Amino acid sequence: MQLEPLKLLLVEASSDAALLIEREVKAAGHETLCVNVNSSARLQEELKRAAWDIVIADYALPGFSGLEAISLVKQIQFDLPIIIVSGTAGEEAAVAAMKAGASDFVLKGRLSRLVPSIEREIREYRQRLAHRQTRIKLLDMQENFRAFMNNSPVIAFLKDRDGRIVYANETFERVFKMDAAAYMGKTVDELYSPEFAEQYRRNDTYVLEHNRPLEVIETVMHSDGVHHWLITKFPLIKSEGPPLLGAIGIDITERRRLEEQLRQSQKMEAIGHLAGGVAHDFNNLLTIIMGRADLLLRGMEQADPTRGELALIYSTAERAGVLTRQLLQFSRQQMLTPRVINLNEVIVDVKEMLCRLIGEDIELVTRLEPQLVPVSADASQIQQIILNLAVNARDAMKDGGRLLIETGNIELDEEYAMRHVSVVPGKYAVLSVSDTGCGMDEKVRARLFEPFFTTKEMGKGTGLGLSTVYGIVKQSGGNIWVYSEPGRGSAFKVYLPASKDTKVVSAASSAELPSVQTGSQVVLVAEDESAVCELIAEVLTVAGYTVLTAGNGEDALTVSAEYNGEIHLLVTDLVMPRLSGSALAAQLKPLRPSIKVLFMSGYASNMTDRIGIPDGMFYLDKPFTPDKLIRRVKEALASTP
Repeated sequence: MQLEPLKLLLVEASSDAALLIEREVKAAGHETLCVNVNSSARLQEELKRAAWDIVIADYALPGFSGLEAISLVKQIQFDLPIIIVSGTAGEEAAVAAMKAGASDFVLKGRLSRLVPSIEREIREYRQRLAHRQTRIKLLDMQENFRAFMNNSPVIAFLKDRDGRIVYANETFERVFKMDAAAYMGKTVDELYSPEFAEQYRRNDTYVLEHNRPLEVIETVMHSDGVHHWLITKFPLIKSEGPPLLGAIGIDITERRRLEEQLRQSQKMEAIGHLAGGVAHDFNNLLTIIMGRADLLLRGMEQADPTRGELALIYSTAERAGVLTRQLLQFSRQQMLTPRVINLNEVIVDVKEMLCRLIGEDIELVTRLEPQLVPVSADASQIQQIILNLAVNARDAMKDGGRLLIETGNIELDEEYAMRHVSVVPGKYAVLSVSDTGCGMDEKVRARLFEPFFTTKEMGKGTGLGLSTVYGIVKQSGGNIWVYSEPGRGSAFKVYLPASKDTKVVSAASSAELPSVQTGSQVVLVAEDESAVCELIAEVLTVAGYTVLTAGNGEDALTVSAEYNGEIHLLVTDLVMPRLSGSALAAQLKPLRPSIKVLFMSGYASNMTDRIGIPDGMFYLDKPFTPDKLIRRVKEALASTP
C-alpha cells in the first residue's frame, strides 16, 4: 500500500545517516517530508509543532538515547509510532526498546526492513487515528442524543419484548419522581396499579404484535393526582435481536384544560345568546302584561273584588321582570353605567348590608389593598357581584363559618394569558370572596355559572345568582375563576382590568325622577310588536300627547313625511326588521333637527353597543310601567339638544 506523502521525524546525530534513511524511503516510491533533530529539546519542539506520521530514532546519540526519545514521544503523542535503528546495539537493546514502547527495532545493516516497517506502522497508526475519530464522533453523537432526550419536554422510554423498561430520559424520571434504580428492568405490573398496568400492557402488546405505531391517550398517575398524556408507541426494529418498544409521551393536561375552558366559554356564550333572546321576547310580553294591568288598576274602585287578583298579576309580572334582568346580566346584555371606581369603596359601602345578609353566625373579614388600582365598572353591578357571592357563601356555611373579602393588585403576563382563555395580559384589580363552607366537586364547578343550575333544594333559589355574577364580570371586561374542593370551602376571584384613567369618581346620589305630568307634544312611536305599540300609544294619549304610530322603521319615515306638523319626540325600539331604531333616528334627525329620541329595548347594552346610541339620546329598558314610560318621555322632551 502506497502512503504518501510521509511525514518523517528523524532523530539522528549524523546527517548522512538521516539522508540515507530518507533515500531508502524515497527509493520505495514515497514522497517524504523529513525533519532531522539531534537533541531532546529539538525533539520536544517538533513533536509539539506538527503532526507526524512516524518517528525514526537512533538508539545511541551523544548525550541523548533512543530510550529517552521513546519516553518523550509517549509523553507528547502517546500513539505515534517510533522505530529504533542502530548499527551496534544487540539483542538486549532491542528488547529494552520494545519494552519501552518502540514499534520496531531495525539494524542499520539491514535497512531493507526499514521501509516495510514504516509502511506497516504508519498504516496501522492511521487506522487507529480513524477509529479514534469515529469513536469520538460516536461518543459525541451519543452525548448529544442523551442531552437532547434529557432536555426534551417529552417523556421517552424503551421497553423490551417482555415489557421491561431498558431506557428512560430524565424527563421521565422528573415527571414520575423515580430514579433509574426504581424503574430500570421493571414491568408495568411492578410500577403501577392493576387498572393502569392492564391499560399500558394492552397497548404495548398491540404495537409489538401488529408491528406498527399506536397513538393513544393514556391516563398516567402522578404523585399529585391524575394527568393525561398523549402517548405515541412504536416498534423499534433492530438488525439483531428482538425488537424494542419505543414511546414518546406529551403532557396534554394543560391543553385539555384550555380546550375545556374554551368549550365552557363557547357553551356559556351560546346559553347567553339564548337567554338574551328569550329575555327580549319575554320583556315585550311583560311590558304588555304590566302596562295593561296598571291601566286596569287605575280605573278600578278600591272595593272591586277583582282588584286583588289583578294586583297579584302585576306584582308577579314585576318579579318575572327581575328574572329577565338577571338573564340579561348573565348574557351581558344589561345596560351598564361604567365609571372609574375603587373596589374598596364599593365593599365599604355594602359591608353593613352584608353583615345583615349573612347572619351573626358567620364572621365577615375584609382585607383591602390600600393602593388598589382603580377600575372602570358600574358600581351598582359590582355591589350585585359581592351580594350574590356572599349569599352563595352563606348558603354553603349552614353551621356558620368565615366570609373573607379581599382586594389586591396583580399583573397577568403573556404566559398566564396563554393558559387562560379570554384573558388579556395587563394590570388587574382582584376581588376575592372566600368561604369556609362545604365546597364543590369538579362536576358542580363545571356547571356553576349556567343559568338555572342550582344545588339548592326546590324553591330555595332560582339558579341565576352566579350566572348573573358571570355576566356582569364578563360585560365589565373581566374574568372570574373558582377554586373549590369538597369540605375545604370555595374562593371566587374576580379580575377586573385596571383603568387607564386613575381619577376615581365617587358615587353620585340618584336624582329624583320628574313627577308624572301630562303633555301636549307630538310623539312618533316606532315598535314592531303591535301590542306594545298599542299600549304605548294608549298610555301617551291618556297623558295628553298626540301619538303617531308605525310598525317598523321604514313606516316611521313614511309617517313622518306625511305629517305636516312638528314631531317633538321619536320613541323607537332599537331592534326592528328592515330598519333599526338607531338607523331610523339617524335618517330622521336631518329631516327634523329638533326632534328628541327615546330608544327602547329588551336586549339592552348588547344591542346598544352593536347598533349604537348617539350622545344626548335617551334609553328605556323593557319591561316598563306606564309611569316609567311617561317619566322617561318627559325627561327626553325636557332635555337640551
